[in-house]
Amino acid sequence: MSDQALEQLIDERDLRDLAATYMRGLDRLDPSLLRSVFTPDATTHYGAFTGSPDQMVAMAMTALGAYRTTQHFLGQINLTIDADSATGEVYFQAFHQHATENFDRFICGRYIDRYARRDGHWLITHRTEVVDWTRTEPIADDYFTGRPQTVRGTRDTTDLSYRPQEA
Repeated sequence: MSDQALEQLIDERDLRDLAATYMRGLDRLDPSLLRSVFTPDATTHYGAFTGSPDQMVAMAMTALGAYRTTQHFLGQINLTIDADSATGEVYFQAFHQHATENFDRFICGRYIDRYARRDGHWLITHRTEVVDWTRTEPIADDYFTGRPQTVRGTRDTTDLSYRPQEA
C-alpha cells in the first residue's frame, strides 16, 4: 500500500470518527463533546436555524432536551478529500421519543459538510442538515415494563458508555 493510500484511509477514518462523535454528543446531551467537532469559526444550517457552533450546541441541547431518549444512526458517508480540506455527505436516521407528549419522531436525512484539517485534526467548518423524510407516531413502548432488569441508557455522562470498564 502506498503512503498516499494509507494517508487517505487515515483521513477517512478520522472524518468518520468526527461523525460518530457528533452523534454521541447529541444522544448523551453532552455539549462539550458536540462542540468538539467544529472549528471555532464554523457555520451551521438546520432548517429554520443558522448559527455558530456555540449557538447550534445550545439549540440542540434545548431541542433534544424535550425528548426522553434519542438515538442517531449513521449510514453511508461519502467523502471527497483534497489535502487539508474535504467535503462530505453523511446519511443519518434519528429516533426521538418525546418526554411529555406521547409520540415518537423519526427523522432521516443527510449532513452536507465541509471540513478542514487544523493542527493535524479534522473538524467541521460548515454543516447543513438536509431532511429527506420524517414520521411521527404514537408511542408504543411496553418493552421496559415487562423487562425491568434491562440496562437502560441515560442522556448524560452517567451513561455506561462513559464507564466501559464497568460493563
